[in-house]
Amino acid sequence: MKISHVLFVISSAVSINAFAQQGTAVSGIVPGKENWSQGMAASVMSWWNDSAAKKPGKWSYDMGVVLKGMESLWKATGNPAYFNYIQKSIDAWVDEDGNIRGYEPHEYNIDHVNNGKQLLLLYRVTEKAKYKRAAEHLRAQLQTHPRTNEGSFWHKKVYPWQVWLDGLYMGQPFYAEYAMLFGEDTVFNDITRQFAAIERHARDPKTGLLYHGWDESKEQKWANKETGLSPHIWARALGWYGMAMVDALDYFPASHPGRDTIIGILNRFTKAITKVQDAKTGLWYDVIDMPNEPKNYFEASASAMLVYTMAKGVRKGYLPATYWTNAQKGYAGILKRFVDKNADGQVQLKGTVKVSGLGGKPYRDGSFAYYMSEPVIVNDWKGVGAYLLAGAEMENYPSVFPGKGKTVTVDYYFNHEDKKELNGFKYPTHYTWNEMSYNGFSYLGDIFSSYGAKLSTLEEAPTAANLAKSDVYIVVDPDGLKDNRNPNYVQEAHVKAIAGWVKKGGVLVLMANDSLNCDLLHFNKLANTFGINFSNRGRNFVKGNQYETGAVPIPAGNEVFKQTKKAYLKEISIIEAKAPAKPLVKVENDIIMAVAKYGKGTVFAVGDPWLYNEYTDGRKIPAEYENAKAAYELAKWLLLQTSKK
Repeated sequence: MKISHVLFVISSAVSINAFAQQGTAVSGIVPGKENWSQGMAASVMSWWNDSAAKKPGKWSYDMGVVLKGMESLWKATGNPAYFNYIQKSIDAWVDEDGNIRGYEPHEYNIDHVNNGKQLLLLYRVTEKAKYKRAAEHLRAQLQTHPRTNEGSFWHKKVYPWQVWLDGLYMGQPFYAEYAMLFGEDTVFNDITRQFAAIERHARDPKTGLLYHGWDESKEQKWANKETGLSPHIWARALGWYGMAMVDALDYFPASHPGRDTIIGILNRFTKAITKVQDAKTGLWYDVIDMPNEPKNYFEASASAMLVYTMAKGVRKGYLPATYWTNAQKGYAGILKRFVDKNADGQVQLKGTVKVSGLGGKPYRDGSFAYYMSEPVIVNDWKGVGAYLLAGAEMENYPSVFPGKGKTVTVDYYFNHEDKKELNGFKYPTHYTWNEMSYNGFSYLGDIFSSYGAKLSTLEEAPTAANLAKSDVYIVVDPDGLKDNRNPNYVQEAHVKAIAGWVKKGGVLVLMANDSLNCDLLHFNKLANTFGINFSNRGRNFVKGNQYETGAVPIPAGNEVFKQTKKAYLKEISIIEAKAPAKPLVKVENDIIMAVAKYGKGTVFAVGDPWLYNEYTDGRKIPAEYENAKAAYELAKWLLLQTSKK
């Protein structure tokens, strides 16, 4: 694999609007229609243009909610301004040794763990050790964090024996991602138990909704002396809990039984919240179990969180597709009631209750009167962050799901370089779904997921049996001796298995590299079956930051790339094509990409592994090169070619 060491950085001052057209082009939004979530993000970055750290003035969980929204927009659009804003915000709190300013672990406040999600993001993308060290401080807190007798984290040390729904969001997704990254397999048992425990204690058997908090000791004045539950069902608490489930599930091993347990809870939860979704507005009341009380009101942050929960749940396959309609109705209600522009033309979010808690000083008794006494404000951080998350799902990710019920598999047999060791942690590298640094395919994987597809990795030699589990199979840059001391070369048995699978309707993606960086000799045994040959002739040899050398213009009328006008590929193996293959993209009569129909299946070939993170996530190449848009268009086209319609 070739990696350029010239870094092209776009600051967070880059206009969001410059990327809005790219985002709308791939997401299915009507061109010219205002993208309110991107407008909200631009407003946030104009209010606190150095970093989000200016707003809270402390290591605050609500900063993390906003930054999580920025992360979703970055992944949806490829606009690096969002990522740069996250990094600036976290860097204001984390020094080069990984110390977190103002963080006191012995407070045992579960809220303080929430920002750890951004520490892990930054570590995975930049591979800087300071972010891992900072995340380790939060992981250490969880090692000794006080728990209930059955093992659930207390909300805070000052709130003994109490579990609030809020706390599941603050702690569990970070806990799960850390476990996934660093091989703490038993943690997934712990996470599953905690989700199941709070559902068991807090779920109302009549409505299926969960009460805000539970006191195991039953000593709090707000706690029911028989059940330990708080008096009411608070909408934002439900929102925290729903988001916690869909986010934690991202990191669960596919075979872990806890995954099905949490998906079951999520389905029961979603069935309950849609029953109390207001039929007219699509929104949710602040105190959900008292909708007819005159003082009750529709609340913005909870509505956004529940829309996000449903939309992501449907997209990831955790929930039935029927709930997409509920998400659409809820988001339309949010835009109509809560989102507008202030006098300066900046997008703002109204209608978020500032805070609602239990106990403390002054004492909060959890009564309806208490909930109604808390102020409702404009641009509350929790509301803004939740809105950005909902908006990323509803406005910026695709609105169609051609990947539903389909699996996209990346090869890790022919491309199987030695594991990378980074700060004591070894992990598979080069074109892998989980790798978020420049070498990885995480951005491309997120795009396939955004269309509703499932991701998998094939570490064994392809056979008819294991290929039958996949709809799209991607083979990229097979190893030679330069990459692997014991490479797995493409052999005739592999060609026979793959060709047979394509003939039955499989969709095969072949991504080569220039002859110095790819084992073309054996790879062509497979490619030649479909009339494709990756030649030893190359082009687009980019020096330094002379990006125009890597420009690949895409003329109008292309059957795959209908909106992409200009892509970036470097050091390409020029393709030679004969029937059944045909050219798809040519530059100066050199074939850069080709396609072939083979039996019921389809083959797409390109002479470069051009959709790895370095050239899709927006952080390096100039915005005029639309690789992210091309990735969306290619992913959609591939999924539409599969035999499962």
